Amino acid sequence: MAEEDSEVSPGKVRSKRIFLNHLDSCVGSHTGKYLSNCVVGASLEAPLEEEQIEEESDSVQSIPVAKGTYKVVGTQRNPDAQKPDFAFEIFSFNSREQLLEYLLDCDIIIYNITETTEQIDEASWAVSALHSEIGNFESSKTFILLSTIMTWGQTKTTDPEDMLTEDEYRRRKAHPNFKDHLSLEKLVIKLGKTKRRFTTFVVASGLVYGMEESVFHYFFKEAWLGLNPAIPCFGAGKNVVPTIHVKDLAGVIQNIIERKPKTNYILAMDDSKHKMKEIVKAISKLGPGKVQHVPEADALLNYDLTQSDLDHLMVNLTMEAFFIKENFNIHWVAENGIVENIQNLFKEFKQSRVLLPLKIAILGPPAVGKTSIAEKLAKHYKLHHIKIKDVIEEAIANLELKSTQPEIEEAEEAEEEGDDTGVKDAQDLLDQVRDNMEQNGEYIFSLEASNEFLKNRALNLPESLVVGTHYTQDKFMRHLAQYREQNTEDETLLNYFDEIEIHPVHIDVSQDNDAENTPVIDDIIKIVGSAKNYGPTPEELKELQRRQADERLAREAAEIAERERREAEEAAEKMARWEEWSKRLEEVKRQEQEFLEAHSVPLRNYLMQNVMPTLTKGLIECCKIRPSDPVDFLAEYLFKHNPQVE
Repeated sequence: MAEEDSEVSPGKVRSKRIFLNHLDSCVGSHTGKYLSNCVVGASLEAPLEEEQIEEESDSVQSIPVAKGTYKVVGTQRNPDAQKPDFAFEIFSFNSREQLLEYLLDCDIIIYNITETTEQIDEASWAVSALHSEIGNFESSKTFILLSTIMTWGQTKTTDPEDMLTEDEYRRRKAHPNFKDHLSLEKLVIKLGKTKRRFTTFVVASGLVYGMEESVFHYFFKEAWLGLNPAIPCFGAGKNVVPTIHVKDLAGVIQNIIERKPKTNYILAMDDSKHKMKEIVKAISKLGPGKVQHVPEADALLNYDLTQSDLDHLMVNLTMEAFFIKENFNIHWVAENGIVENIQNLFKEFKQSRVLLPLKIAILGPPAVGKTSIAEKLAKHYKLHHIKIKDVIEEAIANLELKSTQPEIEEAEEAEEEGDDTGVKDAQDLLDQVRDNMEQNGEYIFSLEASNEFLKNRALNLPESLVVGTHYTQDKFMRHLAQYREQNTEDETLLNYFDEIEIHPVHIDVSQDNDAENTPVIDDIIKIVGSAKNYGPTPEELKELQRRQADERLAREAAEIAERERREAEEAAEKMARWEEWSKRLEEVKRQEQEFLEAHSVPLRNYLMQNVMPTLTKGLIECCKIRPSDPVDFLAEYLFKHNPQVE
């Protein structure tokens, strides 16, 4: 131990190389970033002030090379992903022998198996291969397995009021789907007890939250998008879920690296003992603020949650991490858990995923197109389109519902659902709104048009849209006159925004008389720009893929039909050309025959008059005499009786 302690003693502090697998995963990236900003031995010093902690946690160094820092190296799940700014080097290997060479160059090797089960086999090989190379170590090495409390999933306490601690880790019983995790934990602890130059630790982590969010991301996304009136909580939600912030988990790992505790098994979780419904209720305040309990079986039909996610969310363990609280120097980010730190988690979530809420106000006189433009902008930016009429109707319905419920029943419901809205919640909401306004610059648009333009537009509306509205001629003119009268004074809504340095953008809709307001919408989108929000939902992606497949099939069918049409036309044209050529050929033959016949008449006449009579006589004479050489006889006969010779 003296040799290991000397590495962090004053005057001999040196940079250390940390290997971490999958630096592009949620836990891997934030753990790697945290460690890259740590100085070797920092956890052994006195605690920092809160302001210093915030500055360190927010700072990002591209490649730490200063003496006494941690150099984070590792692999990436996606080989084509961009290298993280905090990473000193990214490893890519073709064989495990090559990976072993990389690992032997590192002082600390951390394998995270909480996010992908595929890494269990590689981590098992890595710890075994390193153990077999102990004789070749140039310096001592530390292997840390970042595992999960799911290896305790079915561990029971003798007393229901008791809590599980790391002292009982030998009797832990894993969830059926996490038995491979448990086997690897046992292997890591076993190999660490054989040689002093190779120290091993197992960190059983609670459900990780914070920053981009991990297993809780589903609930944060549901709340942010606000597509449903309530956030689902699977089952009764009474299960106690151990949790830890990702930065606090990184702090635990930092302390293990620098303190090298005697115990090989360490629980990593915050002080909270929150039930699942309390966590979901807190997260729901990012959106609708309501929770809906759904059967556990329905969770299996959810495409956004893996089986591992569901196993973690259904876990029910009351645990206490005594060791890290009594022995480690951790600058806690969320020591009290999710519920008490929910507003900070909202900020981290939006900043990490670059989600900037966009709020647009459309102002203007009646019939200028506010509603239709707002609806199309809401669809384009995936925003909620708030209509005054709907808000009033919802408020009246809520008041009517509350007025029919007894006070005791209302109080019980509020207690069950955790409805603690009051001055504090109102102030938190106000602070959040102001913070959003500072981030987004308040886009506010004032649509303008002349009375004559608005009157003509209202009169040209279809009768089905006019009935029951203020767009009838009498009501519209009265409503327009009232609007003009109210907006001639100095104390108008537009003046109010001007005074608080939020200057509305004025757009004259009468410049382009388009019933769909397309030019106006295009102008607003150019000014607002692109919103930072989630991409298409799984349902939208499926619909898009289905539409693309249908379009591809239709396109292929059209191409086949076009090809067949062209082939048919070419065949018909070829047949027509063949028939035309055949007709011409017959005509040529006929003309040639007529030509030959016309030119052969004089010759035939000459033969009939001068040749045929003599030839006929010669043949008759040849038949009578029957000479031995008929041809010679006939030639002699024709020569003797040639009329021209005579």
